[in-house]
Amino acid sequence: MAKQDYYDLLGVTRDADGDAIKKAFRKLAMKFHPDKNPGDKAAEHKFKELNEAYDVLKDDQKRAAYDRFGHAAFEHGMGGRPGGAGGFDFSATNFADIFDEMFSEFVGGGRRGQQARARGADLRYNLTIDLHDAFAGKQTTVRVPGTISCEACHGSGGEKGAQPVSCPTCRGSGRTRASQGFFTIERACQTCGGSGRVIEKACKVCSGSGRTRKEKTLSVGIPPGVEDGTRIRLAGEGEAGMNGAPPGDLYIFLTIATHPIFRRDGSDLHCRMPIPMVTAALGGNVEVPNIDGTRVRLSIPGGAQTGQQFRMRGKGMSVLRSPARGDMYVELTVETPVNLTKQQQELLRQFEAAGKGKTHSPQSESFFSKVRDFWEDLKD
Repeated sequence: MAKQDYYDLLGVTRDADGDAIKKAFRKLAMKFHPDKNPGDKAAEHKFKELNEAYDVLKDDQKRAAYDRFGHAAFEHGMGGRPGGAGGFDFSATNFADIFDEMFSEFVGGGRRGQQARARGADLRYNLTIDLHDAFAGKQTTVRVPGTISCEACHGSGGEKGAQPVSCPTCRGSGRTRASQGFFTIERACQTCGGSGRVIEKACKVCSGSGRTRKEKTLSVGIPPGVEDGTRIRLAGEGEAGMNGAPPGDLYIFLTIATHPIFRRDGSDLHCRMPIPMVTAALGGNVEVPNIDGTRVRLSIPGGAQTGQQFRMRGKGMSVLRSPARGDMYVELTVETPVNLTKQQQELLRQFEAAGKGKTHSPQSESFFSKVRDFWEDLKD
C-alpha cells in the first residue's frame, strides 16, 4: 500500500513554514493520540503516520530530501533505518520527545520562539524619603534611565513597523541540524539566533532591536505607613522587550532617612525630651511635637526623673493599609541648669541646707547607702 504524502497527511501546503506544520501536527496528534482512542488500532496507526510525517517535515535537511526524492529518501539504503515505518523508530521514547517538544508550551515550557518574545529586564530604583513622608504618604516623581519601545517602528524592529518574518534558514523552528557521522547535532539557528523569526529590513532608529534608550519621568504613590525596605512595583515600567516583547517591571526600594526627633520602632515612635530641673521637681505641662505636625500637651508630675517614659496612645506612625496608628513614647531627660548667677547658686545652697534630714533625692541616697555597705563588706 502506497504511503500518503506527508504534506497531505498533515493537511498543509508544500510551502508551509515550520509554525504552520507544527500547528497542524499538534491538532491532529491530539485527535488521534492513543490515550484518547484506547484500543483503536486505526487511530494508533494514524498517530504513528502523523509522527513520521512531522519528524521529517520539521527537520530542514530531511524535508529537503523528502521534497526531492519523496518517501524513497528514507527507505533502507538511503540513510533510513531498516524496518519500521519508513525507517523510523516509533518507540515510547520518541513519542515522549515529540510531545515534550510540541506540548510543553501549554505548561510554560515552550522553548522555541521564546527568545524573540523574552520580556524586558526588571529595573531597581532606590528612593530615600523622610519619616514624615512615610507617615503621611506622598505622591512623588522619579527619573529613571532605561529603554522604551522604539517609536519609529512601534517596537517591531522592522523599518516602518514591518513585522518579523519566519526565518528562511530554519523555517521558523529556531533550530538547525547537522549530521556528523552517526550523530545528528541540533543547535540554535545562527541566522535568527534561535528565535525562528528575522527582520528583513531593520529599523534605522533602533537598529532592529525594537527599543531605544530614554529617561522616563514616572509618578510614584507612596502609601502611608511604609517601612524601611518597602518595595513598590510599577508594572511595565522596566526595560522594553526586544522586538516588541513585553516590558519588565520597575521596583522602587524605599529607604527612610533618620529623623532628628523621632526614632521609629514598627508602628511606634520614641522621643527623648529634655525638661528643666524645676519642671521635673515641681511638675507642669509641656508641649510634645507630633509626627503629624501638631502639638500634644503632656502633663509632667512633680518629682519626675530622667528615663521616665510616658505613653501617648494613637500618636505614633500610620499602619500600612489600616486607619490605625501606633503609640508615641516620650522619655524624659532632666536637664541640670548651667551658667548660674551668684544669686542662683546661693539660692540652691539655701535649698540644700533647708532640706537637711529630709529625703529629697531617694535614688542618690539609695545608691550611696549601697556603696557604704559594699565598702564595709570589703573591710570585714
